[in-house]
Amino acid sequence: MKPIIGVTMGDPAGVGPEIIAKALMDKGILELCRPVVVGSRAVMEEVLGICGLDANINVLDEKEFLYKDGSVNMINIDNVDMKSLIRGKVSGGCGRAAFEYIEKAVELALDGKVSAIATAPVNKESLRAANVPYIGHTEMLEKLTGVTNPLTMFQVEGLRIFFLTRHVSLRKACEMVTDDRVYEMIKRSFAAIKRLGVEDPILAVAALNPHGGEHGLFGDEEENEIKPAIKRAADEGYNVVGPLPADSVFHFAAIGRYDAVISLYHDQGHIAAKMLNFEKTVSITNNLPFLRTSVDHGTAFDIAGKGIVSEASMIEAIRLAGEYALTYL
Repeated sequence: MKPIIGVTMGDPAGVGPEIIAKALMDKGILELCRPVVVGSRAVMEEVLGICGLDANINVLDEKEFLYKDGSVNMINIDNVDMKSLIRGKVSGGCGRAAFEYIEKAVELALDGKVSAIATAPVNKESLRAANVPYIGHTEMLEKLTGVTNPLTMFQVEGLRIFFLTRHVSLRKACEMVTDDRVYEMIKRSFAAIKRLGVEDPILAVAALNPHGGEHGLFGDEEENEIKPAIKRAADEGYNVVGPLPADSVFHFAAIGRYDAVISLYHDQGHIAAKMLNFEKTVSITNNLPFLRTSVDHGTAFDIAGKGIVSEASMIEAIRLAGEYALTYL
């Protein structure tokens, strides 16, 4: 039985509907899982035409859930006024619609109707215009599941990256590199990667300063904060190494020496992932009652509705959701 993956449409005015439509034509995806789009049928019908795709839409009854191979299977939420839809523009109506797709997908996942969720991008300004009190997917998922502090992991090809800090200034991120925070992140990262089915993982921690600080020559965070945290975790049985210079640790993880790397700040890990393969970088949200994957790009309003956007990241998001859904505990 192939897992059913709920695929949320994202902001209807963005590229989400287009990348989904294109991704659902990928034979590899359809061999691995059964994607079900959670969104507006009217939007999907129009987007299939924009992208020049010939496909039938099968609207599922939520009770029977009769999936039909060879069709675009959907849970239809009729919440978009097609006459007023302007692609590439911030819209409160589209922000509200995007939030309602997430609500429904979470409901389906918690009810066991779908095994995992793959999300297309939402627009923060549209969410704000709709008075949706959440800035993005993570905050929505926290509220809708009751889970606090879910853990984000990037995956691209063989490289997995966790983040000690994310949306804070670089100065603030450096201040947040403390013994206790690094230690807790090591433990959380091990738990998360094991939930994905990785047995006996080896985790590496990136250094903060050039050359790993050179024993205090270029900064003392490695000696005073990072190394003590790693030793404490290693003494408790965690297979963790570091701090390793950031200019090399991501490469070694990508070729298989480590199963994941803890990045200490936002761009340290983002640059590594996106230089390896920009289009195939996928964000995975751990510690929820279900697995959630997402494309790692925005609504791309500048090219929305033109049918030219690449679907590569959406394919990867659905593919990883299908693969990990079989092992996620």
